[in-house]
Amino acid sequence: MVRFGVVGTNWITEAFLKGASHHKAFQLTAVYSRTEDKAAEFAGKFGVERTFTELEEMAKSDVIDAVYIASPNSLHASQAITFMKNGKHVLCEKAIASNGMEFDKMIQTAREHNVVLMEALKSTLMPNFKAVQENLHKVGTVRRYFASYCQYSSRYDSYKEGKVLNAFNPAFAAGSLMDIGIYCIYPLVALFGEPKGIQANGYVLDSGVDGEGSLLLKYDGMDAVIMFSKITNSSLPSEIHGEDGNIRIDKISSPEKVEIIYRDGRIEDLSREQITDNMFYEAEEFITLIQQGQLESANNSLEHSRITMNILDEARRQMGVKFPSDQES
Repeated sequence: MVRFGVVGTNWITEAFLKGASHHKAFQLTAVYSRTEDKAAEFAGKFGVERTFTELEEMAKSDVIDAVYIASPNSLHASQAITFMKNGKHVLCEKAIASNGMEFDKMIQTAREHNVVLMEALKSTLMPNFKAVQENLHKVGTVRRYFASYCQYSSRYDSYKEGKVLNAFNPAFAAGSLMDIGIYCIYPLVALFGEPKGIQANGYVLDSGVDGEGSLLLKYDGMDAVIMFSKITNSSLPSEIHGEDGNIRIDKISSPEKVEIIYRDGRIEDLSREQITDNMFYEAEEFITLIQQGQLESANNSLEHSRITMNILDEARRQMGVKFPSDQES
């Protein structure tokens, strides 16, 4: 068994636990929250006896082997480093850090203490993304990657009423690029590596974070076009354009239907059966790494996370989005 603690008692943590519970080696043994009431309430839902309100105490305890971190982006680095210094493996929600400088410190700590550090981005570990990877050659020379993820945030209504919640607060390293755009960027990096050029545009809210934006990324022989938003919706699928056909992905953040439309009109369905609680796949990958004594995932590698963070940093620089952690780092 791999004994897990969780940091964060929100909906994403519940979704992770639903997925992870399908794995026979997963065991939830501890819950952290800043307040005892929240920790106890959340732990009660999952039959967990041990709760913590002090992060350092949880990191030093012998009741967990690993931790899943789902706190605001701005806390990821410091919390992950605390656990890794105490020999705990870390699965950290995306974006894994506020900026590249923070992430470099996380990588250094992981290597010094010989523990697994992995970004918890589910889509690149799902069977349907692997179907894209394995069938990409069928569309011939790739000329364009297009990804769109635009989802109106329920917290935007509060923002318009004058209440700035975490999702639109630069103090928490938030915004549409960090929270939504990364779902478009990470698969690009996993498929095609590091771009040779980046152009970014975005609408920056008065709070200081981007509400929506777009990226144009240059590669040898191809480009990538990315659109993201937390203040509008879009129903567009994502596509990879090759000279012999195109791969259509229904939802880049959680691909469920994937197909090739060949130039002659033929359609090949690449879709694979997947577990509905699809955060299972990141839990499975992470647990397998621990069990096999490996320190990095092939898809959600530290290198892929580092390239993605480079893109996020440069895009923010061009859009004029700054976080307090940029100065602190």
